[in-house]
Amino acid sequence: MKIGCPKEIKPQEFRVGLTPAAVQEAVSHGHEVLVEAGAGVGAGFADDAYAAAGAKLVCVEEVFAQAELVVKVKEPQAAERARLREGQILFTYLHLAPDPDQTRDLLASGVTAIAYETVTDCAGGLPLLAPMSEVAGRLAPQVGAWTLQKANGGRGVLMGGVPGVAPAKVVVIGGGVVGTHAARVAAGMGADVTVLDRSLPRLRQLDEGFARDFKAIYASEANTAELVAAADMVIGAVLVPGAAAPKLVSRSQLGSMKPGAAIVDVAIDQGGCFETSRPTTHQDPIYEVDGIMHYCVANMPGAVARTSTLALGNATLPFMLAIADKGWRKACGDDPHLLAGLNTHAGRLTYAAVGAALGLDVTPAKEALSI
Repeated sequence: MKIGCPKEIKPQEFRVGLTPAAVQEAVSHGHEVLVEAGAGVGAGFADDAYAAAGAKLVCVEEVFAQAELVVKVKEPQAAERARLREGQILFTYLHLAPDPDQTRDLLASGVTAIAYETVTDCAGGLPLLAPMSEVAGRLAPQVGAWTLQKANGGRGVLMGGVPGVAPAKVVVIGGGVVGTHAARVAAGMGADVTVLDRSLPRLRQLDEGFARDFKAIYASEANTAELVAAADMVIGAVLVPGAAAPKLVSRSQLGSMKPGAAIVDVAIDQGGCFETSRPTTHQDPIYEVDGIMHYCVANMPGAVARTSTLALGNATLPFMLAIADKGWRKACGDDPHLLAGLNTHAGRLTYAAVGAALGLDVTPAKEALSI
């Protein structure tokens, strides 16, 4: 199979879909790999490394024109969507639920799109989302601490405080992968950390594993409102697989927060979990609403592109090779967890949560295997 890897064109996105090591693996399996010249530079991978691994360096037009399988990181931008075609396979993050324009374009193209974020595993996890969730979670307190600095509009509060001065109060909404990593790092910075979640089993796990580091509290509306009002920083870390993130903090609640408090919305790729969230970029990451500073960068892991690319590549490689070796139908037919990643095929939407979010008809993924 011809595998193509274009350079990411989303603003300040420095990750790349394939590492030279992944190219070498694909070539050893008998596949031809086309990499856009300069695709890996932002993550520290030179063109020479791809050539040495067996890739053919080409222009972006050739990648999309020739590749049977296109491997990316972020959702295809409008210019990239215009190059997709029926019969082609797209393997990348999509986050379709809050993005009707992208959904419409993918359906119109007829492309078979498999989304990293909805591929599952036998434990009920999301193995291709988890590495970036870990990265984003660990970054969240770091960027939140920067947002809290007075020069950036924040309260001027130091995360760990100093002797005689209390540390910052950090509230993490969501106790999954993102939330746990965010809480661990924030606690490591010396902050007073509370994690909110509605799953009692998950709260027990957090209490058993991290009681010395942070508090785990049930996310009732009353508890959430009280803790958010007292917080110096609130990190939104709630995920509903494939669906739009729930809005857990309303604009009216901002009035109860401390002036200059920081919000970090890690769920912004799925629409964000604060009513006042809107996507920002690494170049212009923060904005203010009602005195509260918002950090809502939609590709947070892109800030640490090399670490993120390596972590993502480790997770995606087995699935990418299965698709290339077997073809997408057999690969998905053999692996129900990969089939869960199928979002569009031949003009049909195949993921129920996206259909529910956008009001579109859905063809079950199993039925799409025979289309």
